[in-house]
Amino acid sequence: MQRVNRLMAHMQPSEIRVQAVRAQNVAFTKKPMKVVVTGAAGNIAYSILFMIGQGKLLGDDQPIELRLLDIPAMSNAIKGVIMELQDCAYPVLTSIIGTTDYKTAFEQVDIALLIGAKPRGPGMQRKDLLTANGAIFAGQGKALNQWASRQVKVCVVGNPANTNALIAAQNAPDLPKSAFTAMTRLDQNRAASQLASRLNVPVDNIKNVIIWGNHSKTQFPDVNHGFVESSPFPSLRTPIRTAVNNNAYLDGEFLSTVQDRGAAIIKAREKSSAASAASSCVDHVRDWVLGTRKGEYVSMGVYSDGKTYGVPEGLIFSFPCQCYNGQWHVVKGLQIDATSQKLIDATTKELQEEKKEAFSS
Repeated sequence: MQRVNRLMAHMQPSEIRVQAVRAQNVAFTKKPMKVVVTGAAGNIAYSILFMIGQGKLLGDDQPIELRLLDIPAMSNAIKGVIMELQDCAYPVLTSIIGTTDYKTAFEQVDIALLIGAKPRGPGMQRKDLLTANGAIFAGQGKALNQWASRQVKVCVVGNPANTNALIAAQNAPDLPKSAFTAMTRLDQNRAASQLASRLNVPVDNIKNVIIWGNHSKTQFPDVNHGFVESSPFPSLRTPIRTAVNNNAYLDGEFLSTVQDRGAAIIKAREKSSAASAASSCVDHVRDWVLGTRKGEYVSMGVYSDGKTYGVPEGLIFSFPCQCYNGQWHVVKGLQIDATSQKLIDATTKELQEEKKEAFSS
């Protein structure tokens, strides 16, 4: 794509590079992991960077070499963010580099959080957004393919996240498709929170809510395989539908609340949901790297092999997953009723349409 080449040229070494290294008082036994955050001067990144510094991404025993990538116009903002990170004196951050250069950002990186994306502006259609962000994520996919670790783990947050992840993956032919994921954990967390509030239980007692499909209004928050743990006795589990005892709510208000939550937050605070997106990205990556708890599912947008739940090959689709040994694995064999299948088919159709639009130019 010509627009990708133009973008890559724009990101070449007319860059600022700010590096901050501190002497450490902590004796780490693990090798530092290289983590890059794109859109590093943006609102989501501003929240997630401090969570990373606090050890919430990989644990407080894992040192991190942090790279912050953004466009040249945000160079001064990156400097300011680095100053704040320095002032927090986080032991896990063994180095911090701010850059506008792809090679500096992605070289031998272990984890890539692709957050930066062009937001939808007034009068923009979804196709316009796909075109604008397609160039960004194609360029980042090429950069990952050229410079990243062969075991890199990529979490795409910038919307439309599923299709952006697919674009990045298609532009990184030397990396496995399993390296590229899209964040739907925010939707799962929203769903669990709604249920916990209705049932007046701790949110951690809500287990195995599933988000199927796209991170959009067509997503399907599925409670049919989930359960509620009893706080004193975790082995006592009640199916969510039994605990709620209101199918009209679960099939109506609950679905629409989760699907429309992002818009509701924008309406209420006149800004997008940055902090909750950052927290959910941390949840996504931490479980991917460190593993999920036994018997629990997490929702992740991952590459479909075309053999699971009728989803065609070649889409980044949110499935229930379990993670172990640093890999995600789609939970198979769940029974899907006719109503659920209809909703899964609808979100599949939207992703197919997005893919067609994204790759038609």
